[in-house]
Amino acid sequence: MSEIRIPPHNLPGTLILPAQAQAVVAFAHGSGSGRFSPRNRQVAARLQQENLGTLLFDLLTEAEADDRRNVFDIPLLAERLGEAIEFLRANAATRALPIGLFGASTGAAAALVAAAQRPGEISAVVSRGGRPDLAGDALPLVRAPTLLIVGGADVEVLMLNRAAARQMKCEQELAVVPRATHLFEEPGTLEQVQELAARWFARHCRPAAT
Repeated sequence: MSEIRIPPHNLPGTLILPAQAQAVVAFAHGSGSGRFSPRNRQVAARLQQENLGTLLFDLLTEAEADDRRNVFDIPLLAERLGEAIEFLRANAATRALPIGLFGASTGAAAALVAAAQRPGEISAVVSRGGRPDLAGDALPLVRAPTLLIVGGADVEVLMLNRAAARQMKCEQELAVVPRATHLFEEPGTLEQVQELAARWFARHCRPAAT
C-alpha cells in the first residue's frame, strides 16, 4: 500500500497493487464522500482479491470540498479523474496496466466523462448507484464496456440509469440488485455489488498480449 499525491493539485490517495496485478481501477466517489468511503473500500478489497490494483483518492482539495457546488461539478470531477489517470500512466508500477474506472453517485458521471475523453485508455467502467445521466452528451462517446449497478428499490435512479443506457453505444449492461436502496445498506447487497464489479473488471481489464 502506498500513500500518494496526485499532481498538480496534490490530491491525496491510496494505491494498492497486488503482487501480480493484472490492471488498476481508479475510484471516483460520490457527493459527500472521499477516499475513505467504507463502501468503496469494501469494493476495492474485493477487486484486490482478483489481482486488480486500486486507487482511491480525493477528487477535490479541502478548500474545494467546502464549496458544495464543486461536489456536483461533473466536468471538474472528470478533470481530476483524468489527472489520476495521468498519474497512473506516469507511475512505473502502473504505466503498463489496463485502467478501469469505478464511480459511485456523481462520481459515476465523472468516470463516464473521463472515459469518453480517453476512448483508447480506459478498459472498463463500473457505476454503483450512479448518476450516468449527468454525463450528458458524453454518454454516446464512451467506448469502454460499462456496467451500471443499481438497487431495485432505488426507483428514481434506476429509471435514470435505464434512460442513460439507451444513449450509450458501447457494450453495456444494467445489473439490478433486488431490494437494494441507493447506498446498498441492506444485508448482502453490497456483497453483490462487489461480485458484479469484480467479474466485470476481471473480464474486461486484461493486460495486452506480449
